[in-house]
Order: sequence, then structure tokens, then C-alpha cells
Amino acid sequence: MVRFVGSFFGAIFTMITLGLLFGALAVGGIFYMYSADLPSHESLARYTPPTISRIYNADGRIIDEFAQERRLFTPIEDIPDLVKDAFVSAEDKHFYTHKGYDVGGMAAAFRDALLSRGKNVRGASTITQQVMKNFLLDGSRSVERKIKEIILASRLEETLSKDKILELYLNEIFLGQNSYGVAAAAQTYFNKTLDQLTPAEAATLASLPKAPSEFHPVRNKDRLIERRNYVLDQMAQNGYLPADVAKAAEGEDLKTVQGGDIPAYRTALPPRDYFTDEIRRQLSGSFGEQEFFGGGLSIRATMDPKLQEIAARAMRRGLEKFDRGQGVWRGTGKVLPADKLADWRPALAEVVDLPRDVEGWKAAVVLNLGEDTATVGIEGEAETATIPANDVTWARKKLADGSLGKKAKVPADLVDVGDVVMVRPVTDDKTGEFVRWSLRQVPEVQGGFMAMDVNTGRVLAIQGGFSYQASVFNRATQAQRQPGSSFKPFVYAAALDSGFTPATIIVDAPIEIETPQGLWTPKNASNKFYGPTPMRTGIEQSRNLMTIRIAQEIGMDTVAGYAERFGVYDRLQPLLANSLGAQETTLFKMVAAYAMFANGGERVEPTLVDRVQDRYGHTVYRHDKRTCEDCGADTLPAGKEVTIDTNRERVMDAITAYQLTSMMQGVILRGSGSGVHLPVPVAGKTGTTNDAKDVWFIGYTSNVVAGCYMGYDQPRSLGPGAFGGTLCVPIFQEFMKEAIKTYGGTDFKVPPGGYFQKIDRFSGAKLPADASGPNVIAEYFREGEEVLYGLDALVDGGFTMGANLPLFSTGESDQGDTLTTSDGTVKSVPKKADFGTLSSGGLY
Repeated sequence: MVRFVGSFFGAIFTMITLGLLFGALAVGGIFYMYSADLPSHESLARYTPPTISRIYNADGRIIDEFAQERRLFTPIEDIPDLVKDAFVSAEDKHFYTHKGYDVGGMAAAFRDALLSRGKNVRGASTITQQVMKNFLLDGSRSVERKIKEIILASRLEETLSKDKILELYLNEIFLGQNSYGVAAAAQTYFNKTLDQLTPAEAATLASLPKAPSEFHPVRNKDRLIERRNYVLDQMAQNGYLPADVAKAAEGEDLKTVQGGDIPAYRTALPPRDYFTDEIRRQLSGSFGEQEFFGGGLSIRATMDPKLQEIAARAMRRGLEKFDRGQGVWRGTGKVLPADKLADWRPALAEVVDLPRDVEGWKAAVVLNLGEDTATVGIEGEAETATIPANDVTWARKKLADGSLGKKAKVPADLVDVGDVVMVRPVTDDKTGEFVRWSLRQVPEVQGGFMAMDVNTGRVLAIQGGFSYQASVFNRATQAQRQPGSSFKPFVYAAALDSGFTPATIIVDAPIEIETPQGLWTPKNASNKFYGPTPMRTGIEQSRNLMTIRIAQEIGMDTVAGYAERFGVYDRLQPLLANSLGAQETTLFKMVAAYAMFANGGERVEPTLVDRVQDRYGHTVYRHDKRTCEDCGADTLPAGKEVTIDTNRERVMDAITAYQLTSMMQGVILRGSGSGVHLPVPVAGKTGTTNDAKDVWFIGYTSNVVAGCYMGYDQPRSLGPGAFGGTLCVPIFQEFMKEAIKTYGGTDFKVPPGGYFQKIDRFSGAKLPADASGPNVIAEYFREGEEVLYGLDALVDGGFTMGANLPLFSTGESDQGDTLTTSDGTVKSVPKKADFGTLSSGGLY
């Protein structure tokens, strides 16, 4: 009997042993089968997660950041113990002791699921397993994925340290609100750095991985507090927090950015503008979008914050003055429904695409219309405000059919209840005291402005339109427009390098050219002809006919070569109309080209970025290629400065550059740029295209070049009073008077190899050294160059000239009508040419 019982139990033991053996073999086989084609975990040792790229201005302050996943990568040694302890307590309290997976945790989770009949199903993944799931596996819930997760987790534990695994986890984990990683989440929820977090805040972040969407700090605040307190309790039980500290933290209210208790981090940054968005556009092309949005780049922009603000203000002021001069009210086109007006503040806050980035402007909604006033609720203002009748008398409302209503006498003639409008405070010019609120609108006319350092190519300011928030299209860099007469300096530069001098006489007489479109008879802006005229006068008075004859004489292929050499065009069509600026280009290219006139003819590449560093601090791009020849010397001789080698290519002869600059100084002193009044020497050129569809001015001092254009996005005439000298010159003046306070200005450098000779600027005749008077100008000529004066230097371009045309004489003016400019000054301007006289290109 005993032997039988022993045999029975022996058989059972054998069966159990064999069962365990076969079970182990089966489990081993399963694990072996799934481990055969697993992704490599070794790449995690070299993993660099997508990280925010940041842009800094010249003062070193963050002005913008770009990311698809908002993440700030933080090395494990820089993550406070409080944060690490909170996440370990919430997600994996045995993290520092297990080998990648927690058998006890999995058994407990299995037990709870059985006892609750599937109602209480909780995860049992360790932090290591979550790293594997997030990085190398999909997020599906399956036995197969779980097995792969365990295999990879055990392998990872053998490859990386616990700290490295935790670093990957804390920088990769999604914590809601488009925040990835603990550093970004701390900023998003609490506007704090990791070392500033309190125990309650650290526990709040550690509560989020479980279900970020279900723990919203506003919609599910109570549930999040409950989860936070559980984490605090776990931290105390695990010895990470004293019990009294944990208990006190559990009693705290949950205050977050989302709840309106803390200002958002983004509010500390200036609103995104044309400058930083252009950096995004350019660097995304250079580095690729993936690297730009996820490479953690540190980008030092060339922007001068003060000048950028001035450029935006000047451009907006010029555009708004012109728009209000048209007398048409369009508003924003947005309306709040009547049922939203009782609680209008949140409804107004949700209205997008409003120009909230315009200095002083605020969004508002019309709440009530009185007999001669309108009551508006203003975003960010505690009290409602009143718009008086005298604020609207400048405008007529544009109706739905495109027609204009009657001239407004009261606000009700322009706005209705529920209309979303923009307003700004009007202050007393003398005292600065608040007077009233005024209705505003985004101008229909648009334009661009750009300024850069002529020696380095550093772009100091860019304004690509009235408001970035109203329109992100950058008209300074992306809009293709006709430069008109602002292109003429390139024709004159080509001529000066082809044997012409500032004293060369050019015939100013009618021209008739047969074209496939019919007879082209270009004229001057004044509709007059002036006979033989010195070349200087041709550019000062912006003579179209002289420019065409010069282009014909030297050949449009030569002109095209110059335009392409300066980067104005990739390829200029060799058509005579293009000598007047008929072919389209960008303000960005034109301003960069003028910089080469200003610096004596050396190439400069415009840049919005000084330097780019990768996430490790290594410089991957540097704009400044200059070298210092003796910076390494211990000492320098007394009075000797360091020698900087610019390594720049010469684009044009230095004497040509000076001659051209001298002639364009005449544009400022006697021509269409006479609205510029600065305490330093200035040169420049206006441009007004046919029918005034585009108006330009580009000017420069010895250190800074700046340019402006204005026009409708869908080109049409700006009207009879629109000229580069009346619309863009005041904008340039407002900007440059501030720019020279920082960057200064000197006389333009006279290059060696030439000499000055006085001539009569009306006849081109040579004058003695003691000559004086308004007709006398000292021109700079090349040494050894044979100079012809007066009619001996006559150029007609191959076109004939009538015998009865008078010479441009002393005291005669090119000017036509008189008008008041946007800055209030009275100015004479020429008549317009029509389509038959100038089919395309520049006028003035």
C-alpha cells in the first residue's frame, strides 16, 4: 500500500515537473519566436528626441520658438530628484530594482482583473517597458506586443543605465497640451522651470501619463487633484517625501496656466512676426523641416529689436494714412451672434485672424448704437467705451455689392451691433493724455520694408505687411513687384563701367519703337523732352528717355548682366522696357543690391541669421566669414587697429560705386527723394511704376540701407497722388532718423585712383576750380580716363533727335502738379504717362 501511494505521488510529481518543463519550454519558445525580428534597442543609446528650436534676437532674448512636438530636452543630471521621484512613485516604484519588467506588478494586475471580472484592468508596464513601447513598438494592447515589450525591456536594462532609461522616459513622455517631456510640461502648465516646481506641481505632472486627455486641469480638475494626491501619498510611502510635507501638498488648490491662475509662457514672448517667420521659411529650406522643427536649434537672429519696432510702426503709419485717405470703411468682416453679446468677452477672445499684434490696437465688439455714438466692449478693458461721431466722418461704408454708402456722420452709418472691430486709444499730442477710443481697420493697400547693414549683410528689420496676424504673406521677401525707376541705377552702373561718366551728355528726346504689341512711344514722367542732358541730371530727375537711350547704347545684355550680378534677377529679359524696371523682383533683392552701391561695390549676402547652433552647442552655420589677421598677436603697435579681411568679392568698380552714389545723393538733394532730411549724407532712388501700381524708395547712408514699397496685393493704380517720393520717402525718413542714432553715418568713402573736376550740371561743360553757384557740381573721374565735356560727349543710343529741342536749362523743373504728401509737406510731382506712352516699367 505504501509502495502504491509512493508510486502515485511520484507519478503526480513527475507530471507536474514535466508540465512545468513543457510550460517553460513553451514560454521560452514563444519568447524566442518573438525575439527573432525585434527592432534594435541599441539605437536608443544615441537617441535624440525632437526638441524645440528657439530664435534669439541680437540682445540674446528669446523672440520665438518652433516645434511640432513641444519638447525641451533636459539631461538627467539637470532633472531635480523631486521630479524623478514623483514619476517613479506614480509609474514604477520598483524601477531601481527590477530588470526591466515587474513580475509582482503583473501578477497583481492579473489578480485585480480576475477579481473584478475585467472591470478593473490596469497596466503593469514598467518605465523601461513604456520606453520600449513609445520608441520602438506601436501602442496596441495585445499579448504579442506585451511579450515584445518585455523582451526589449530586459535587453535595454543590460545596455543602458537606469538614469539613461529614465532620461529617455522623462523627455519623451506625452503630458497633454502638445507638451512632450517634463521640462516643456512644467512650462506649459505652470510657466516654471523644473527646479521651480513644488511637490504638488511635480506630482501633478506625474499624474498625467496615465491619461492626459482625461486629466485636463480645467475640465477634469477634481479628478486630476485626486490623482495628484495619490501620487503624493505614494511619494511619502516610498520615502521620497516627509509625510507632513505630502499631507500639506495634498491640501493645496490646483493652479495652472490653463485655469487662468498663471500667465502663459507664450505671453512673455513677443507675437510672431514677419522676421522670425522668414527665418523659419529660409532655415526650413536649408536644414529641412524635420531638423528645424525638431532639432533643438539655437538661432541667433540679426534683428535689432528697437529698429524692428520702428520699422513696423513707420510702415503701418504710412499704410494707414494712405488707407484713411481713401475714405472707405471695410471693418473686419467678423460678427458675434446676438446670443453671445450678453457674455461677449469669451466669445470675442475666440475670434481669430484679428491684428492683435498692431501696437495699441485692441479687438472690440459693438454692443449698442446710440443716436450719435457707439458703445463697444474692448478686449482686456474692464469698462465699455464710447466711439463718438467725429471719429467716423472720414469714411463711407463699403456695401455688400461693392458700392459705397453715404458719407458717415455717426457710428451707425459704419457699424452694426455685434460687429467685431479694432480700436485704439487716441491721445493728446502735447500732453499724452487719453482722449478717446477710435475705430481702426487693416488697410487694403499693403507693402514691405527692409533695412540691413551695408557692410555685413545683417538684416536689421523686416516688415512684410501691415500685420502678420492679419496676413502672413511677407511682401518684403515673397512679393514679386515691378521696381520701376528704382531699377535705373543698375542701368547707370553698367554705363559708368562701359566708358560713360557723370558728365556724359545723353539725348532726352522722343523715341518710337515698333513692338509686336504696336508702336511704343515712351515718355518722361513730366511729358516733356529736354534735349541733350548730363547723365547726372538723368538719374536725379529720373528721365525715362535718357535711361532707354543708355540701355540701347550699351546693350540690354550688358544691363541684364549687371542686374543678375547684383542678384536683382536670376535672368533679366533683354527688353528695353526692363531698363525702366518692368520685370518683377522682390524688395529683399533690391535692398541687398543697393547695399553694394553703399559699401563701395563689394558683394554682401543678406542674412537674417548670425549663427545657428545644434542642441549640443556646436555651431553649424555662421554668416560672418571675415578673418582677423592679427587678433592672435599678444600686442599691437601703438595706434594700430586690428586688420579685418572681409574676403568679399568685388561686384563693381569702387570708382563706379562712388560715382553712382554721388549721383543718387543728387536725387535726395534736388530730385524725387527731396523729402529725406537727415544729418548724415544719404543717397537713394525713388520708383513709381506705370499707373502708380507700385511705389518705391530705397536709400542708404554709409552704414545702413533701407527700402520700402507700397501697392495693392492685386495690382491696381494707387491714384493720381501716389509716388515713391510721397508715400515711401516719409516711411524711410521716420525709420532712418532713428537708425542713425545707433549706426551713425559718415561721408561716403572716396576710393583712390580718381580726381574731382567741377562741371556745369546743366550743360556738362568743364568749369574752373574756383567756380561756384547752384549749377556747379564736383564730379569724380578716373585717373587716365579721357573725359569729353558738353556736346562732345553726346550719346543718342542710335535714336534720332529733333533739332528744335531745348537743352535742360538753369532753373527749369521737371515737376508738374503740387500736392500735400502723407507727412503734411507740399511737393510738386510730374504728370502720369498713359499706357500708350509707357506700356510698362518705371516713371519716377
